[in-house]
Amino acid sequence: MKILTGNDLKSGAVTWWDGVQWSLHVSDAVDVADHADSILAREQAAQRVNAAYAIDAVKDEDGVRPAHIKDRIRALGPTVRPDLTLKPADADARDWVI
Repeated sequence: MKILTGNDLKSGAVTWWDGVQWSLHVSDAVDVADHADSILAREQAAQRVNAAYAIDAVKDEDGVRPAHIKDRIRALGPTVRPDLTLKPADADARDWVI
């Protein structure tokens, strides 16, 4: 499974391609298969995402999970403070300024 990740241009937040737009939640990520390069070119040209790239991921009963530890940390947040991780219920997360 291949998924896309990048950073939101406004906030710098980690984002995930959901098949239509960029989401803050890795659980929304979809398999892009062989279409990664064309989606990345289109989205970066439209300036909707910064530094986007394709990564390997697995999907299991818990949802989508990046295969590499670096991207798992990008998806889930700090490993030392789980209380600071981004939750899907954080409706105003796009308005955060870091």
